[in-house]
Amino acid sequence: MTQPSTTLATEAELTALGKTISLPIVEGSEQEIAIDIGRLRRETGWITLDPGYVNTGACSSAITFIDGEKGILRYRGYPIEEIAKQGSFLGVAWLLLFGELPTDEELDRFKADIRREAGLPQELEGLFKAMPRDGHPMPIAAAAVSALAAWFPEPESDEDIYLATVRLMAKLPTIAAWCHNHSQGTPFADSDVDGLYGERFLKMMFSTPDAAHEVDPAVARALELLLILHADHEQNCSTSTVRLVGSSKAHLFGAIASGIHALWGPLHGGANQAVIEMLEDIEKGGGSARDFLERAKDKTQNVRLMGFGHRVYKSYDPRAKVLKAACMDVLEKLGKGSRLLEIAMELEEITLEDEYFVSRSLYPNVDFYSGVIYKALGIPTGMFTVMFALGRLPGWIAQWIEMRQSPEFRIGRPRQVYTGPTKRSLE
Repeated sequence: MTQPSTTLATEAELTALGKTISLPIVEGSEQEIAIDIGRLRRETGWITLDPGYVNTGACSSAITFIDGEKGILRYRGYPIEEIAKQGSFLGVAWLLLFGELPTDEELDRFKADIRREAGLPQELEGLFKAMPRDGHPMPIAAAAVSALAAWFPEPESDEDIYLATVRLMAKLPTIAAWCHNHSQGTPFADSDVDGLYGERFLKMMFSTPDAAHEVDPAVARALELLLILHADHEQNCSTSTVRLVGSSKAHLFGAIASGIHALWGPLHGGANQAVIEMLEDIEKGGGSARDFLERAKDKTQNVRLMGFGHRVYKSYDPRAKVLKAACMDVLEKLGKGSRLLEIAMELEEITLEDEYFVSRSLYPNVDFYSGVIYKALGIPTGMFTVMFALGRLPGWIAQWIEMRQSPEFRIGRPRQVYTGPTKRSLE
């Protein structure tokens, strides 16, 4: 996998406490500027402090580009608006993993390899059965992915890495379906089903021994789009977790399991579930979007507006634009009305005109409409974050591969500013 080229433009001078040090300035391919502080501590004893890593670049990457001010997202240089029209999640996964869109032959092989590896070890049924049926599926999925490392060795060669990638892409949908099967007390799904990537998951999730689940083509296309829009998003919390855990040369499956755990949080992948719960609460309370927003502006009220604002985007999330159109389209094709969608659109209309929200850059993000679509597709709310993990998987693997193959590769080891007691004695 090729590494991004950087050009040493000039140097920056940092002066503090009577010392001055020159630090290289690095320029990315999109004219992003970074100050390389690699030698700062070695030459001065100083470190930088950046809670939440909001201004820290932990790596160079050629996978995903984001300009949060302009609302731009590109996979390997392709705008997300164009990639969304590409239509094949596995085609986009190949792009993220290997740098270019696949040929027909490469994509056919990728699909066939994933289909062949979709089954799970029979012994893994015991792990699912040991879990509480009302347990959240994310920790169960993470445990199952981690457990697979006991069956499959750590990949080293390019061939091994490709096979490990195929296995993860193939088995995570089966694991996700088994999470749902276990929660419902139904038999564990047979992975030998036809269809698109997301379509196969729905068939495994909802089919029974007595009746095969048929997926409407509009649903299959909507799910492919959702997976594509979630496929990668630069150095977010879960991706950074995968890279950090992987930097110790931990097993790839263990690194992915750590990403699943990180994604589970309500401030990350769990946000779309929180959006649906918010919309349902508004509906139960009479359905007034304006009343809810007035309460959200009142700091004395314990009311939070979910699905608006983003750590990176300071304008409209480009993925949300695509999803809004797709949300209305799929509901129309399925002949379904959605009061939740109506409330969501009312919330958006009001916030885009209200100075309180505009001044705080609180625009809809990808979580705002994804939950509405999942709900329309019949996916249980508790499975929303698992759907996010299915989509994000190729991005996690691509980032892991890039990290392991990078000349910058080293174990992650952040520093700290100690604020505890100074030396003291027990005597």
